[in-house]
Amino acid sequence: MSTEHGPDGLEWRRSSYSRGAGAKCVEVAAGAGAVHVRDSKTPDGPVLTFTPEAWAAFTVYATRTPGTARKF
Repeated sequence: MSTEHGPDGLEWRRSSYSRGAGAKCVEVAAGAGAVHVRDSKTPDGPVLTFTPEAWAAFTVYATRTPGTARKF
């Protein structure tokens, strides 16, 4: 995992799995009562903001064993 301090004062983290040219990944930063997510290729671009509860629910959903995720 790598970290970067942005001009926004947040400590952005990127997975160690995202190394290499052309890596498609996101960066995540925890702020005061919020979790922020951005595209690593465009760090000055838009940022999505989630409540910690919503982010926790997403990570549980995203890390389930394939085939066990709920369909919407």
